[in-house]
Amino acid sequence: MTPESPYPHVFRPITIGTMRLRNRVMVPPHGSAVGDLWGTEREAARHIAYWEARAKDGASWIDGVRGRVRNPVVPGFEPSGYGAGTLGNYREPNYVERVRELVTVLHRAGAAVTSQLTVIGGVPQAPSTRTSSPMQAARPHVMRRDEIAGYVEEYRYSAARARDAGLDGIELHLNHDDMLEWFLSPLTNDRDDEYGGSLENRARFAVEALSAVREEIGSGTTLGVRFTMREEAPGGYTAEDGLVIAQYLESTGLIDFLHAVIGSPWGDPSYIQPQYYRSAEWAGLAGALRAAVSLPVVYTGRVTSVAVAEEVLASGGADVVGMARAYIAEPRLLTKALDGREDEVRPCVGGNDCISRQYAERLPFGCAVNPHASHEVDGPWPKAARPRALLVVGGGPAGMELAGLAAESGHAVELWEAADELGGQLRTATKAPSFDRYADYLRWQVRRLDRAGVRVRLGHRATADEVAGHGADVVAVATGAVPHRPPIDGVDGPHVLDIRDVLDGAATGKRVLVIARDDHLPPLGLADHLSERGREVTLVYAVAQAGALLGRYILGGILARLHKRGVAFRQLEEVVAIHPDGVRVRNVYSGATEDLHGFDTIVLACGGDSDASLYGELRERLPEVHLLGDAYAPRRLVAATRQAYALAGLLAE
Repeated sequence: MTPESPYPHVFRPITIGTMRLRNRVMVPPHGSAVGDLWGTEREAARHIAYWEARAKDGASWIDGVRGRVRNPVVPGFEPSGYGAGTLGNYREPNYVERVRELVTVLHRAGAAVTSQLTVIGGVPQAPSTRTSSPMQAARPHVMRRDEIAGYVEEYRYSAARARDAGLDGIELHLNHDDMLEWFLSPLTNDRDDEYGGSLENRARFAVEALSAVREEIGSGTTLGVRFTMREEAPGGYTAEDGLVIAQYLESTGLIDFLHAVIGSPWGDPSYIQPQYYRSAEWAGLAGALRAAVSLPVVYTGRVTSVAVAEEVLASGGADVVGMARAYIAEPRLLTKALDGREDEVRPCVGGNDCISRQYAERLPFGCAVNPHASHEVDGPWPKAARPRALLVVGGGPAGMELAGLAAESGHAVELWEAADELGGQLRTATKAPSFDRYADYLRWQVRRLDRAGVRVRLGHRATADEVAGHGADVVAVATGAVPHRPPIDGVDGPHVLDIRDVLDGAATGKRVLVIARDDHLPPLGLADHLSERGREVTLVYAVAQAGALLGRYILGGILARLHKRGVAFRQLEEVVAIHPDGVRVRNVYSGATEDLHGFDTIVLACGGDSDASLYGELRERLPEVHLLGDAYAPRRLVAATRQAYALAGLLAE
């Protein structure tokens, strides 16, 4: 760092416990999605390579070792969902070996390495019969004193294994529905024994676990807690209560730092806050906490860039900042900031596909904007064995990503786009509220294509004859999709618009009904756009849940916004006819119909139909032509970029 560095607070060293950190950036846990450290050799190598890339970039603290403590249940009981794995990572037979390998690699790269100790509440154990969410219907098992004592010993065992693996520190998880939070919270703990009632009693389990860990690791290993600064549900503890809890934990003398976060697993905000919230929105709460204690404070929550990290640190919001998704999107985050190349930093859009893919859709880990994420084990992006001339037709997300990757591997790439700007339908989506980071991403892609030497031709709609006569060795057709117009009586009425029309500026009446046939963000983003402009909006879904593919890590934020503006939802109803002032709906199960009246405008948010006509004309005329993105099958950004990555990899062989 030079004296003129614009980020003097970020790059200032600090000591926390026994850890001497070279800067103020910590990467919070998320590696369980990347690859199983205790799985096959290949899975472990993938996991280690992912973290090594971030440590080599300069991240000073990798809080990356997943730490599920064993969950003992009676024989024959089968926990489900997130609690289905009961063994716990520290009980894995190769735990010490694999973690020591990770620690060795990350120490060599200059980073400290810590592990969390986590036990999720209510799966099935809990302090009482109260649960943390009205959406949690499964009743828990109320823990006895001997079971609490057994867990304390399991914390001790886990700490010993972590110590033997050479970790620099341990972080106890007292947040985001962890069992220790359930004991701390008056919402979920109504016990009348020594583990309930007063703060001292509610904190007893956490203090006993901390004491056991500290006894095991001694003073040579750092120990801290990650805790929720306030609970979002009514009846939970407030921000003021959170300060008192933090002060009480500090008074025990057992911990070296406090890791301050916000959110619940299901609410507004969720604990992995999506695009609907401001950058570092809760850093002020962390600053109040930092003023109330003498321990170092880590703040995590929508720290979206190095510049935001600098603002948090400079304002006294924290001593260290946690950056997870920004580091998924851009593995050279700090290097580019130090070199003054911030315009090359690939921005995180906050769409949470990185977590929703795995936990909501059971798909492999993936980042919407960075298809390289989790492929670090494969080494640098390869140079093409046979550089060729590639023509990409279509400048939406798939076409742009393919063009960039292909040019970066050494191909001569030309990109034709029918519109006057690149971006395809994603550019239209950026006009909805909270989609500004997607606009940042498109601007980054334009700069990237320019740096890679891609020849871009705008405002040019390609014909099959022109493409066939161009002479490119390879052609990729990424011509996107056209709006889907469902076969509904009255769909061609003058008061019926498409979502794209509305976002592009078409006027609507005061009362708007949206026909929602999309399981992701578009209908909800449209409702956000319209309600922000004072429209009265009703969404009609044929499915039981709006945004079924969003998962709980993003859905709560947008539903809360829409509810506050009075947006109405009707579910399990298919629109079967459109009238001049409304629609007829039919229940998808009973078949009963109802007419809804009083609407000025009907808007279709029904996705798209692939536009593969050009590909159909070319596939028999050219030796090598590929189809990708929405032109193959309309999906969202993460699908487009991952498909482009796969195709670019094939072209490099």
